[in-house]
Amino acid sequence: MKISPVFTALLIVTALLLAGCNQPATPATPVTTVSPSPSPELPSEVPTAVPTASPVPVTTTSVQPAGTPDPNLRLETYVPEKAWQGMTVLADNHDLSRPRIIEVNMKGEITWEYDLPAELRTYTNPGLDTEPLPNGNILFLLPRNGVYEITRGKQVAWKYLDPKVSHDADRLPNGNTLIAFGGGDTMDDMQVKEVNPAGTIVWSWQAKSAFNHAPYLGISTEGWTHTNAVTRLSNGNTLVSLRNFNLIAEVDPSGKLVRTLCEGLCREQHDPEVQANGNILFANHGNPQAAIEMAPDGTVVWQYTISDQKAWPVRDVNRLPNGNTLITGADRIIEVTPDNEVAWALRLSGVTFGSPQEAPARGFYKAVRF
Repeated sequence: MKISPVFTALLIVTALLLAGCNQPATPATPVTTVSPSPSPELPSEVPTAVPTASPVPVTTTSVQPAGTPDPNLRLETYVPEKAWQGMTVLADNHDLSRPRIIEVNMKGEITWEYDLPAELRTYTNPGLDTEPLPNGNILFLLPRNGVYEITRGKQVAWKYLDPKVSHDADRLPNGNTLIAFGGGDTMDDMQVKEVNPAGTIVWSWQAKSAFNHAPYLGISTEGWTHTNAVTRLSNGNTLVSLRNFNLIAEVDPSGKLVRTLCEGLCREQHDPEVQANGNILFANHGNPQAAIEMAPDGTVVWQYTISDQKAWPVRDVNRLPNGNTLITGADRIIEVTPDNEVAWALRLSGVTFGSPQEAPARGFYKAVRF
């Protein structure tokens, strides 16, 4: 999920207002429970593009709400004058009997948390995605189950139920929600769908429209494409991360493939996001395990490599307004400066993954600083 700088500034104000009051939560709006339409049609209008945001002023201090220390979270590094101050929202699945969404302050203290209801606790892998919204609510995706919006009072405000969702969901400026599906997808599935608030699919894309040929036909690891991220670009096109193909695709509103990116460089990439200068920032958990920024011509212009295999898999990177980069690995979330100095680091403490297969299921997936 991607947060623009202006969106970030709005979220900061929202978080501070929420932290400073103890009023009861506003009642949730009526819940919409829907199932996907069997044969979605291409909309007559082009989906609304994400506007290009202007830079926001960066400060090195902020008012931080106090939180509660957690024995399984350890603040390893914090350099206040170099870190971008804010709150961090993430999913924490290290205890599979109690998966939760948490918000932490810069000290690593929990300022808000939401335990998944018992009937939803098995729907956390692959990819329990979370996103703070401008209205203060939290949007999250439960793979193989659906997408939910909850209030800070932990009431469901909206939901879209669909077993063919996974990894990534973004709320668009027009109120629609853009969703990826790559957790066991087939050639006949929609790898991307856009649904309106009523739950109607108004746009979709199938990878077979562009990749129904060699060498992609015989690929299958946890699904055909294992699509793990989808982003609506400012030009109205959609960026799709096809992990199994080791490439990123850009498609236009008609569904036509415009270009492929990162071939020869991406290795099981996650969470690509386009920067204001046209570069693409992404997480690579193949070889190397790193956060990589790539110019449009494929040149690597910045890279932060994590050699510690305890962090595998690295699955999320976000560029912060001060130029730092927030990186999420299985056992850590770190913020690094453009000079690769660690300004902030939060680690799982007292948690050991018993096998490589446990790391993706129990480790951190994505984190958003706002």
